Amino acid sequence: MRFDAPILLYGAGKEALSTRAFLKASQPDLKVFVAVDSGTADIAETEQIAIADLPDAMAAGRFGLIVKSPGVSRYKPIFETARAHGIAVTSNLNLWGRTYRRDRTVIAITGTKGKSTTATLTHLMLVQSRIDAGLAGNVGLAPLDIADKHQVVIFELSSYQTADMDFLPDVAAITNLYPEHVDWHGSVERYYADKLHLVDRDGPLTVALGAAAKGNALVARAVRDHRRLLRDLTPEEALAIENASAHSRLRGAHNLDNALLAAQIALAVGGTMDGVLRGIAAFRPLPHRLEEHRLAALTIVDDSISTTPEATKAALAAYPGRRIALIAGGHEREQDYAELAGLLHGRGVTTLATLPVTGLRLAQQVRAAAPQIEVVEAPTLEDAISALAGLRTRFDTLILSPGAPSYNQFKNFEQRGDRFVALCRDHFAESAA
Repeated sequence: MRFDAPILLYGAGKEALSTRAFLKASQPDLKVFVAVDSGTADIAETEQIAIADLPDAMAAGRFGLIVKSPGVSRYKPIFETARAHGIAVTSNLNLWGRTYRRDRTVIAITGTKGKSTTATLTHLMLVQSRIDAGLAGNVGLAPLDIADKHQVVIFELSSYQTADMDFLPDVAAITNLYPEHVDWHGSVERYYADKLHLVDRDGPLTVALGAAAKGNALVARAVRDHRRLLRDLTPEEALAIENASAHSRLRGAHNLDNALLAAQIALAVGGTMDGVLRGIAAFRPLPHRLEEHRLAALTIVDDSISTTPEATKAALAAYPGRRIALIAGGHEREQDYAELAGLLHGRGVTTLATLPVTGLRLAQQVRAAAPQIEVVEAPTLEDAISALAGLRTRFDTLILSPGAPSYNQFKNFEQRGDRFVALCRDHFAESAA
């Protein structure tokens, strides 16, 4: 692939670095610009253009293609300006498709929650089946970094990536579908459409659906034809997977669903049942996804990846019979917490510490729905854990499952989760002694 004009990278994260390395390797002398919405871009051998200067740069034809990072909304007005000047907008993923897609088996997995675990399990199952498989996307490598290294490529894709994905996978999987990322997409309806763009297209495509996706009317319409669906697991296969999951590090009914979906995909592309079971046994929880830490009699659960109320519900369901202190709340994405508030008491929550901004709404709803729950409204995570340390007798399990993004107080969910664990070690050290 050759490019006839300079290129603009919009965004400067992992995928932008990957794209720059790809361009350097393919055309060392190609001029590359970079633009970021805030701060500076630390990408070697690029020239930064200020956002305010982009319209004039587009009008002057300073670059012929924009490679947009996933976190940058494709609905920004600047991209309409680009198209008006005949400048195409693409992505690291689509460049991979144009360069490496041919003669490979591609599995693409998306969903509001569970996609990382499902993709990781699918990869493990195929590797344990002695199939040459690689993992890329939001987990594993950036698409262009995986290049042509594997015959089978599993992509874990967010709605940001499926929205404008321009090539078909061989197998497309959807774990579930709930409201999220309204700020990026502009509306819940557009979020659903962009997520379902993975399957709502013409062409040869097989589809696998998680348990929660199977009953969703929007998903059914996007699939179009039930003949696209992979075969169901046999009762014997499902029972073997359930038994293997019960003796693995997979926790909760939602992760059993993820394992069943991953097995369906793996078997469809040549995996073996022995490989599926070995893959489940080899699974290790991904960081910040129901990641457990023990401090003497106290179980600490880092579920910072939780950015929706549905994810928080799944986290609580994974700990039946526990007396739970829950930390929830974060960046506002216009999500509904009423149902979550109503089920906290029934899921064993005795104490709730809420964080801005969504925590304010959750606290009000929980006080109305379950007055027996002790509610603490905390301005920061440090304040929340400090308050919970004073209520230690009320719980045996402390779960950070915010049900909201982290951006109002942390750079990302990883930073939030790391800080949570460190603070717990500080405040509950005496309990661990």
